[in-house]
Formats: sequence, C-alpha cells, structure tokens
Amino acid sequence: MLTEELMREVRRLEIRARRRVSDLFAGEYHSAFKGQGIEFADVREYEPGDDVRTIDWNVTARTGKPFIKRFSEERQLSVVLAVDLSASGLFGSGDRSKARLMAEMGAVLAMSATRNNDRVGLMTFSDQVELFIPPRKGRRGLLRLMRELLDAEPRGGGRAFADALSTLRGVLDRHSIVFVISDFLDESEQDPEWELPLRLLARRHDVIALRVSDPRERDLPALGLIELEDPETGQRALVDTSGRSRRARRRRVADEHDRRLRTLFRRDRVDLVDISTDRPFTNDLVRYFHTRERRR
Repeated sequence: MLTEELMREVRRLEIRARRRVSDLFAGEYHSAFKGQGIEFADVREYEPGDDVRTIDWNVTARTGKPFIKRFSEERQLSVVLAVDLSASGLFGSGDRSKARLMAEMGAVLAMSATRNNDRVGLMTFSDQVELFIPPRKGRRGLLRLMRELLDAEPRGGGRAFADALSTLRGVLDRHSIVFVISDFLDESEQDPEWELPLRLLARRHDVIALRVSDPRERDLPALGLIELEDPETGQRALVDTSGRSRRARRRRVADEHDRRLRTLFRRDRVDLVDISTDRPFTNDLVRYFHTRERRR
C-alpha cells in the first residue's frame, strides 16, 4: 500500500475507532482495568469514622491536630497488543477478514488505553516475531500502532506463537495488560508448544486472549464439491460439503478444539473472549469489561 493511501486509511481507522470508543467504551475500559497500586495525594484533618491507620503522625505532631493521609489510584497502566499475523487471518466469509477485524480491534483497544493515559505497545508475529514497539504514551505512538496494524500483511509458514510469548516475558519489565489477538488455530496439537510460555507470561502479567473466528470455520456451507486451501501450508484439497455427516464431523472437530482451548486458558488463568467476523466486536469487549469489573 502506498504511503499516502496508508495514511488516509489510518485516518479513517482513527475516526472509526474514536467513534466506537466514545459511544461504547465510556468508563468500561477504565472500570475494568484498575491501576496497579495507590500513591500519596495529600492530607486532611481527621474526621470521626476515619481509619486511624491512615493518620499522618508527623503532620499531627507539627499542627497539634490529627491529620490523615489521602491516597489516589496509581492509574497509569502498560498495555501490549500481541497480534497474530499468520496466514489463517486472511480468511473471511463476509465483508472482512479475520486479519482486518484484528487490526480494527487493536486500534480500538489502543485508543481506549491512550484516552486513559496508559502506555500502549505492540508486538506482531507470523512465522517469526515481526515487530515490537515498547509501551509508550501519546497520540503519536497511537498513530504508529494503527499504521503498523493496517500495513501488516499475514503470511504463511506457521506461527511463532511460543517465541512471541517468550519474547514478551523477557522485554516487559513492569506489570502489563497483554491482549493476545489470534485465531488460535493449532488444531493438530493436543498440547501446543506455546502453552508453557503463555502460563509463564500470565504469572507476572494480566493476559487476555481475544480469539477471532469466522462462522464458516465451524459450519461448512452445503455447496457440494468445493476446493479448500490451508493458508499456512498452501495445500489444496477438494471437499464434498453436500453430505451432512462431513459437515457434522467438521463441527465436532471445531467443538473439540474449542474445549481444549477453554481448558488450557482456564488452567493457565488467562481470560478468553470470543470475537467473530459476523458480529460487532465492541459488544463482546464491553460484555467482557463488565464481567471483569464485577469480578474485581
């Protein structure tokens, strides 16, 4: 994509993301992701009912009146978007591909964090770690993240999921909120190699898995003989989708993959949010934010 075209697309994405943040995320993001501590604000005179443990004895001794310390939430967070650019993201049976949905969702989350004065960073990976931008504040950093998300092109050859998670664990020097955005399509693996890096990352950081899917990945259309291509390997095969048994078998495989993933994330204490290309992702995110706030 040409630079001018890319910048126009970044501006269009910024406008769409700003509208979604303003309309749907007012307060939800802030409430769901609290600061990681408290910091001293000021002192005021003691009033009946105040916790005596907050008395500032130095000020009390100087003034001859009891004063208490007041604290405020240490609001600023570090947020990192880890986005899967493997070729399976190219698939989409509707108006947009999974990769496009990942980019739009990443932009909305980045803008939500920026509006709350949080630092935002980005990691992209395909068959290797493609890019890492350390968390930083400000609109300039936000626009660069959007540009990188839009300009990224999914590619085949597998995905370096384990390497990406291990790299994040090594470079993040403070507690962070990590959104892992992927379709998590590793159906051939009962115990994926990325589970251990994920578990280790989640021990120190707050990890949320945003699983992006398309309804046709579970429910094949009854179109008869169609050609399917594996985006990761490029292999093609003719499949007869007219038979109910074949379509039912595909649903069973997808359901079993879903159960394995849910068990894995629950075991590793990672939140899972399901996002689909056939519905507005903002509704799913807001629902998760509310659930997280109630849980806190």
